[in-house]
Amino acid sequence: MTLTNTGITNAKPSEKPKKLFDEGGLFLLINPNGGKWWRFKYRFEGKEKLLSLGTFPDISLKGARDRRDDARKLVANGIDPSQIRKDKKTKQAAAIENSFETVAMEWYETKIKPLSVSHSSRTHAYLKNDLIPYLGKIAMSEIDAPTLLQCLRRVADRKNNQGKPITESANRVREQMGQLWRYAISIGKADRDIAADLRGSLESHRSKNFSHITNPKLLGQLMRDIDSYGGAPVTVAAMKILPLVFVRPGELRAARWEDVDFEAREWRYFSSKTKIDHIVPLAEQVVRQLQELRALTGQGEYVFGVRSGMRPLSEATINQALKSIGYAADIIQPHGFRHTAATMLAEMGWDENTIDRQLSHLIQGVKGVYQKAKYIDERRKMMQAWADYVGGLKSGATVTGLRAA
Repeated sequence: MTLTNTGITNAKPSEKPKKLFDEGGLFLLINPNGGKWWRFKYRFEGKEKLLSLGTFPDISLKGARDRRDDARKLVANGIDPSQIRKDKKTKQAAAIENSFETVAMEWYETKIKPLSVSHSSRTHAYLKNDLIPYLGKIAMSEIDAPTLLQCLRRVADRKNNQGKPITESANRVREQMGQLWRYAISIGKADRDIAADLRGSLESHRSKNFSHITNPKLLGQLMRDIDSYGGAPVTVAAMKILPLVFVRPGELRAARWEDVDFEAREWRYFSSKTKIDHIVPLAEQVVRQLQELRALTGQGEYVFGVRSGMRPLSEATINQALKSIGYAADIIQPHGFRHTAATMLAEMGWDENTIDRQLSHLIQGVKGVYQKAKYIDERRKMMQAWADYVGGLKSGATVTGLRAA
């Protein structure tokens, strides 16, 4: 007897699996849990084999018979349908393994995630929002330069808060795609760096200095406003300390307690920007701030951390805090404190080399790698003099600046 839809629907499970047979090797396997699986039994090269054809009711009786007939035609032509299915799964697995998404996320986990939190989070966002939705399932070796350029132009066409195209971001993504494709080449998933073909294809970004303050009275007022800011204590501490150490904001946020030496009054860390070790001499005012902060976050990893120092401040926190006390991005940005210190210290007569080294500017060549302690004695004097100068401005005193000897 052949099967009927009514008979299949009404069939009840039993304690053991049972089979309901149709014609041409097709049967329905009913498991004790009620699952109903279509199976096709056939012989190939003298061996009995089974091929799964799906489940009922997802696959109807007619659908199962059509699949059985297709499989029987393959067998009649000397082709094993089970092998066809295995080959298809193998190809699908290879496609996934070689896809942009798989290779890109492997590159991200290996090369990008260990870097700074801000850099890795930005890169992850570009991958998830701007690249994987369009390139994710395509094999790395099959993506060409025009296809990648379409993704980059979508990034470039977006506007920032001022309504201007974010050409800097688009060019940054292009550079990162060069890193990704070189990684893909190294693991055998691509033959050449197609991102290199796109140099000059995007509008060049015209760099502009971060907004900063060079007016002593305005700087003094800013420091007083920071003192009166009623935000979270960790944020307040970061705002007070950043102008006195003038490191990159991302480096400040990623500061770890293990890198702070209170006895030596130093903060040492590896700069992900310049790929060199850096020393920040800590003025007395900074040491006091850090000692107070240690009571809040000292049990965690990060100096300027949340959740008891277990996670660093977000990238936008200091920006938002400055805006909340009336200092928008066109007046001062967190990165601008570096420009403020560099400009005003130079006006005070401090040596350019001393300032540049404290800013951790990249020194070209092998020589630069070994200069983390260069001018360190002079830098200690300069950092204390700068903290005293800023403190004087904050108090409202008339300060002419402590010049280098």
